[in-house]
Amino acid sequence: MVSSEKIIYVIGTMDTKGPELLFVAEQLRSSPWLQTQGISVETIDVSTSIQTPLAQEDLASLDRSAAIQKMSSKLVEFLTKSHMNGKLVGAIGLGGSGGTALIAPALRALPIGIPKMMVSTVASGNVGPYIGCSDLVMLPSIVDVSGLNAVSTKILGNAANALAGMVCGKVGKDPVKPALAMTMFGVTTPCVTGVRQGLEKLGYDCLVFHATGVGGQAMEGLIESGFVQGVLDLTTTEVADEVVGGVFAAGPKRFDYLSQHKIPCVLSVGAMDMVNFGALETVPEKFRHRRLHVHNSNVTLMRTTPDENRLCAQWIANKLSKSIAPVRVLLPLHGVSALDSAGKPFYDPQADEALFDELQKHLHGLANVRLETIAAHINDLSFIERVLSAFQEIFKP
Repeated sequence: MVSSEKIIYVIGTMDTKGPELLFVAEQLRSSPWLQTQGISVETIDVSTSIQTPLAQEDLASLDRSAAIQKMSSKLVEFLTKSHMNGKLVGAIGLGGSGGTALIAPALRALPIGIPKMMVSTVASGNVGPYIGCSDLVMLPSIVDVSGLNAVSTKILGNAANALAGMVCGKVGKDPVKPALAMTMFGVTTPCVTGVRQGLEKLGYDCLVFHATGVGGQAMEGLIESGFVQGVLDLTTTEVADEVVGGVFAAGPKRFDYLSQHKIPCVLSVGAMDMVNFGALETVPEKFRHRRLHVHNSNVTLMRTTPDENRLCAQWIANKLSKSIAPVRVLLPLHGVSALDSAGKPFYDPQADEALFDELQKHLHGLANVRLETIAAHINDLSFIERVLSAFQEIFKP
């Protein structure tokens, strides 16, 4: 049952940051925006040195790392449940390195679009591990979150006002068009652009993700959040990086959305002819003898071999074998990227054939997966048209 009560949570360790938490809570409660909309403010104590209502157990006997992990799990569970019940409309955390490590996982577990903020002493460094692929906003605390002073009150006050604005500000109506997720690389841009333009004419809202590892993760995060009704995963180059060891791997959970959601998908093998590395001098020594192409000063591409393509095909097939959703796999027989055609640096029909044959072998007979070969290059108009028609065959609004 969805609750009519709407709450913003202020989260931190009350044993060390009590005054700061209460200051932020009071700033939020005094916001005329929140008062007008009847939104209440509650604090959550995530202290591990004392027994708290959230943990309902004594964590002081555990070592600090274990205690933080246990409390973090409790917070994830609490915030997720509060959101599902319709109570949570926003959350803000305060912390140093330990508090940030504790609170951030719970904030990023909230769906994209839910206002979430972390005021942290580590916010000016590498925030990737804390934010992941979420829309968590991290604000540097400038001074330590330790006492109320001329600087901290400014920062904490700004944070409270920013969160109130995010919660109450109008961002327009929710889109009425079905949202579709798509993956693209520079070398598959003509294909994905053509498909996107065709789908937009049909009334779809297309979200394009750059297949750089983080892009694939971000796409799947949106799928988890329920934003996406269909997928055109046309550029699966992240798999080659995962299997061979490039820098744009999206991790071992790539494609898991197909086994968890009944979301229709058209999938292809765009840019599977390449593994990505940084500048030329960063290519691992064991690959220096391979066919390399300097894309720019910061990106070096390596052509995949037939054996590597077979391994990539097996990796994809293992994921697709668990799909509960309808999947169409379309294989462009005349090349999988702009570099993979006659006269181009990565043209290698034997390597492509190894990829295609292995996929056909392992996907044959799967209940929810149908594979087609198209006598075209991935960026050809005929391939684009087949992607569009295949998607319309399986998408049921």
